[in-house]
Amino acid sequence: MEERTPIVIRRIKKKRHDEHHGGSWKVAYADFVTAMMAFFLLLWLISMVAPDKKIAVSEYFKNFDVFKQESSSGGRSFMDKNAAVLTLTNQAIRLGPQDLAAKLKKAVDEKLGNLKDQVQVDILEGGVRIQIIDLEGSTMFQSGSSELTDKARTILSLVAENIRNLPNRIAVEGHTDSAPFRGSQITNWELSTARASAARREMENDGIDPGKVARVVGYADQELYIKENPKDPRNRRISVIVLQQKEGAAASSPAAAPAPAGAAVPIPAATEVGTGTPTNTGSPSQGPAQSSATPSTR
Repeated sequence: MEERTPIVIRRIKKKRHDEHHGGSWKVAYADFVTAMMAFFLLLWLISMVAPDKKIAVSEYFKNFDVFKQESSSGGRSFMDKNAAVLTLTNQAIRLGPQDLAAKLKKAVDEKLGNLKDQVQVDILEGGVRIQIIDLEGSTMFQSGSSELTDKARTILSLVAENIRNLPNRIAVEGHTDSAPFRGSQITNWELSTARASAARREMENDGIDPGKVARVVGYADQELYIKENPKDPRNRRISVIVLQQKEGAAASSPAAAPAPAGAAVPIPAATEVGTGTPTNTGSPSQGPAQSSATPSTR
């Protein structure tokens, strides 16, 4: 009898690849794309914020503490929205000298065009100084008067816009050159003081609080910008000084009060951070220049 070989039938079960993961990877990928979109959107928003605003927000969250609020039944709630806004505003306007100087320099470079050559920003021991300087053929005042030109109004408007929200007090100083001028009873002392006062009025019209003006003085030709050339037009200028807040109403630079004619006035050293073509000296000279002729009214 013929021997039969048993037949073995194997059933092979094929595994389907999609049984392992299904569609869950799509959810994870969607989460990743959403997170990346939010991240780059955040980077874009941060890049659009001004540097001083970044500092303000940083300081606000750094110093924020709800437990510093009054806890009694008659006290102010830590949910007082007005209090939070006020705190942020106060932080936003407190800038150090370096930050303020950088902010002013950026505004001058971006908004004044050719006029930026007539603005100089530097840091004094007592604050930040903005000098508005005459150039040959481009003056800030009408000849022999305290009437502002349109160029001066443009510059003063920009200065006021950038400092009017600061808590600091300001000083306004007027300066002239030593060019002789015959046939006038008005000296450089009267002219420099009148021009400083005209600049003050213009900035007050542009939003500066009159109560923040600490002093308005004229120095005639006693503080020359270009000492070696007393008749240089750059000696005719207006200085706006943002005083350090700790000084309060007191004078914050050695040149706090007008000097008598012929008296030397010490000038604080300045750290140059500004713009403009007047690069001869970076700051006014250390001593007065004596005028040998009748002071100019230019």
